[in-house]
Amino acid sequence: MNNSTIQIDVTRDESQMITDIRWVAPDGGIDAYQTAKAAFLGLWDGEARESLRIDLWTGKMMVDEMNDFLFQSMMGMADTFARATRNVALSDELKAFAKEFHRKASEALEAENKGQ
Repeated sequence: MNNSTIQIDVTRDESQMITDIRWVAPDGGIDAYQTAKAAFLGLWDGEARESLRIDLWTGKMMVDEMNDFLFQSMMGMADTFARATRNVALSDELKAFAKEFHRKASEALEAENKGQ
C-alpha cells in the first residue's frame, strides 16, 4: 500500500481574513509550494451519504476571477461526472448550466462596474 500527501497551508491575518494559500503535492510532481487565491475541496462521506466541503479564498481574489473559477470548476465536475457515470447527457446539461451561469455572472459584474 502506498500513501500520498497533499498539503495545503493557509495564512490568516489578525481579523481571520485569509491572506495566503499555499500547497504542495510531492507525489504528484509538485515539489515546490504553489500559491493559490482560492481552493475548493470536496470529500464524500459514504456512511453519512453527505458531501463535506472546504471553501477557501483570499482577499486578493477578484470577483471576475471567482466567476471564472466557479465556471471552470463546474465544467470539471461535469467531466468527472461523465467519466464516473458515463452519463454524457447529464454532464452536457451541467456544462450548459455552467456556461449560462458564467454569462450571467459576467454580465452582472459588467453592469456593476458601469454603475460605479
